[in-house]
Amino acid sequence: MPTSHYQRGLVMVVLGVVFLSFDGLLIRLAHTDGWTIVFWRGLLMCCVLGLVCWAGKRLAMLSRHPVSSLASALLLGLISSLFVLAVMNAKVANVVVILSTAPLFAALFSRIFLGESVALRTLVAIAVCMLGMSLVFMGDGAMGMLAGNLYALAAAAAIGGNLTLLRRYPAIDTMTVIAGGGLLSAAIALPMASPLTLDAERYGVLALMGLIQMPLATVLINSATRYLPSTEVALFYLVETALGTLWVWWLLGETPGASTLMGGAVVITILVLHAWRGLHLERQRLELYPELVGK
Repeated sequence: MPTSHYQRGLVMVVLGVVFLSFDGLLIRLAHTDGWTIVFWRGLLMCCVLGLVCWAGKRLAMLSRHPVSSLASALLLGLISSLFVLAVMNAKVANVVVILSTAPLFAALFSRIFLGESVALRTLVAIAVCMLGMSLVFMGDGAMGMLAGNLYALAAAAAIGGNLTLLRRYPAIDTMTVIAGGGLLSAAIALPMASPLTLDAERYGVLALMGLIQMPLATVLINSATRYLPSTEVALFYLVETALGTLWVWWLLGETPGASTLMGGAVVITILVLHAWRGLHLERQRLELYPELVGK
């Protein structure tokens, strides 16, 4: 069982990113246009999480921070829409590589808006991971995928902004704003979508995505900001770079180049070392201040 805030946050973000890494694969398996995927994914997320919030009488919690809650919902809806559009216009490997810039945005926003210092080990980890990502770009290239790459870059900025916002306002009810973000993305996509033209198999994939995979991933990742700096949470999006590429390669034959594999290996290695160092420092802190155990 986790015994500290850091360990709780680490478990949450790792599980959340593993669930999230299946996103590109499921989008490919849906075999339909991007706006239809955005619509159904957002609507289903809103239904399942909205029902939980209503049953738990959590909707009243929006009154605590109405403006910041709305801003978070807007960013979440934007992230969901941009990611789907990016995958529809570029290779999954390219998209998840560009999303790896989220820690840079989170670090920048945290420094500017929160005055939060960034640990040296996190800066080093980001720098090394960016080196790994440059290896991926050398192999894959970006010609012909400009629109998808730009969608992915905008999503990375929105991820960094939302994680920083949640770090600033930890009392925001994560589940409620995720449900709101789903509703907003569905409303934006509806005029361009064709939601009633799919077969049963494709509806099944969308249901798996909207009812299970995305709600679990988003709730876990956003909840981790209560226990970890937003920069560190964003850093774990780099895991998706390796896993997201692996799933479409293994199951759909979307083969990455040798440089993609090399870059992914660099990312995973530095993340393991970064997490190990964080846990080591946390254990030292608890040894010095045992009264902080569980806090």
